[in-house]
Amino acid sequence: MMTQLDPAPREPRSAPPPPPPRPPAPLVFSGDDLEHDQRTRHTALWLAALLAALLITLPVAVGLGPVAIEAGTVLQILRQHLFGGELMGSWTDSEESIVLLLRVPRVLLGAAVGAGLALAGVALQALTRNILAEPYLLGVTSGASTLSAASILFGASAGIGSASLAGSAFAGALAAGIAVFLLARVGSQMTSTRLVLAGVSVGYVLHALTSLLIFASDDPNASRSVLFWTLGSLTQATGQSALVTWAVVLGTTALLLIWSRPLDALAIGDSTAQTMGISPAKLRAAVMVVTALCVGALVAASGGIGFVGLIIPHIARLCVGSTHRKLLPVAALLGAIFLVWADVLARTALAPQELPLGIVTALLGAPLLFVLVRKLNPTQ
Repeated sequence: MMTQLDPAPREPRSAPPPPPPRPPAPLVFSGDDLEHDQRTRHTALWLAALLAALLITLPVAVGLGPVAIEAGTVLQILRQHLFGGELMGSWTDSEESIVLLLRVPRVLLGAAVGAGLALAGVALQALTRNILAEPYLLGVTSGASTLSAASILFGASAGIGSASLAGSAFAGALAAGIAVFLLARVGSQMTSTRLVLAGVSVGYVLHALTSLLIFASDDPNASRSVLFWTLGSLTQATGQSALVTWAVVLGTTALLLIWSRPLDALAIGDSTAQTMGISPAKLRAAVMVVTALCVGALVAASGGIGFVGLIIPHIARLCVGSTHRKLLPVAALLGAIFLVWADVLARTALAPQELPLGIVTALLGAPLLFVLVRKLNPTQ
């Protein structure tokens, strides 16, 4: 009888050795990351270049005029006035007076006005989604011109009292902005189309009223003064007006930068803004109020100056694109440089006679606008 043999005991299996550690995976940047870094560097280069150009422009522009003063002398006068110390150069008292009392306030005011008009143009073009939008679109400039014309021509008989020209212009700009706001706001909604139509309507009415005031005046000198002021001028610049205007422009810049992402969404469309939790009507109202106050302060200081708010935003977009966080500072620097040089041309082209600044900006801006029109896509 055969017995069943027990199976031989099996040796326990050893656990497989652990796999060798893998080297850490290399960091791989996506194309979007690289493109974002390139765009950031590109914008930083533009900002640095424009800031350097503005810093060079300011002393050079101060020295240009019917009485030419070298930029080095301008810097020495400014250094002596600001910091004192040992006298490093020689200049006449008349040159010092021209630099400190006339040219420096004028150049600083021109830079502030140019920056402010460019910022207002950027904001309005996003607000209305209209590539032709500019500060004139709101009727604010027309309102300032109307009340300032009444102040110059009729004074107290126009019900203005002893208000200054700048105060009258600011009050007129604010009144025009409120009128546009009330006309464009139906219920709780304010669309871009209604805003454009309200601004154009108020602007035409106020422009006609300004013309009527000039026609009704019997003083030819006052009429000439109104016409020169409504075309823009920096001849009334003072240190105080330049500082106040710069304060307004810097405050406007800060607010618009805070609203840069909502403005990006609004520029695409109301539906896009709503999906991001943004109320288009409230944003339009807030941006319009800030823009109207800014433009009112600018017009009160320099009169009506066109084309800056229309042309400069488009040039800035060609430089850094349409993202408002990058577009706003670049447009401000471009506007400041552009208007400073336009003012230099205004006071030197027919010296000693001075051209209205609005004429110069129109002559410079119209060819640029034509070039931009030629570069538009056929579908636009």
